[in-house]
Amino acid sequence: MNLVIDVGNTLVKLAVFKENKFLEKQVVEQSELVEAINKLKQTFKTINRAIISSVAKLDKSIINDLKEQLELLVVDSNTKLPFNNLYQTPKTLGVDRIGLVCAAVNRFPKKNTLIIDAGTCITYDFVTNKHEYLGGAISPGLRMRYKSLHNQTANLPLLETEKPKSITGNSTINSIHSGVVYGVLNEIEGIILNYQQKYPDLTVILTGGDCNFLSNQLKSTIFVNQNFLLEGLNQILLYNSNE
Repeated sequence: MNLVIDVGNTLVKLAVFKENKFLEKQVVEQSELVEAINKLKQTFKTINRAIISSVAKLDKSIINDLKEQLELLVVDSNTKLPFNNLYQTPKTLGVDRIGLVCAAVNRFPKKNTLIIDAGTCITYDFVTNKHEYLGGAISPGLRMRYKSLHNQTANLPLLETEKPKSITGNSTINSIHSGVVYGVLNEIEGIILNYQQKYPDLTVILTGGDCNFLSNQLKSTIFVNQNFLLEGLNQILLYNSNE
């Protein structure tokens, strides 16, 4: 069995797979990570391999402990991947983006695929039907936009994410919701359209913490999968285990 650990900017996601079969998922604070891993190992006693992907700072002692207990793969720019990475600065490519591309080439082989990860940041990653990763884009996520309006001004309040009542905000609060949410929605729709003009057969996947909030408001045809990164990391582990 495989243990997949995704350390994000905000939370840590853990998943257990039996080969390609998804069995269990947990979301915890980084301070709870060690306890959560120990509990999963007690529940799934045949876990023998693990993969860890981190976009945040992680205590090295956690990695060292895992290496003593399991066959551990730490994702970095040197990890063997099932696609051709044509990114000009591969050492700066986020390990989360690497995992998403691996999920795409596994789930949608021979498809031109755009993966949109709506989390702390919104990342766009494009992989061709020849499994060539070309790159994509990075922009601020929903919460980052709300926070920046509050932090970079003197009087605008910090609001919780909320679906706008109208495109035309009739108050400061409604105007912020309209600007942030419709700004993100139109950005996503516009980028999808730009790709579709070059790749009419484009497959689009939306994932990340805000995917469910956004998916119901998007007009484009997309596949929504909140666990896409976890699936991709598991594929990296399987790929390297079979080398």
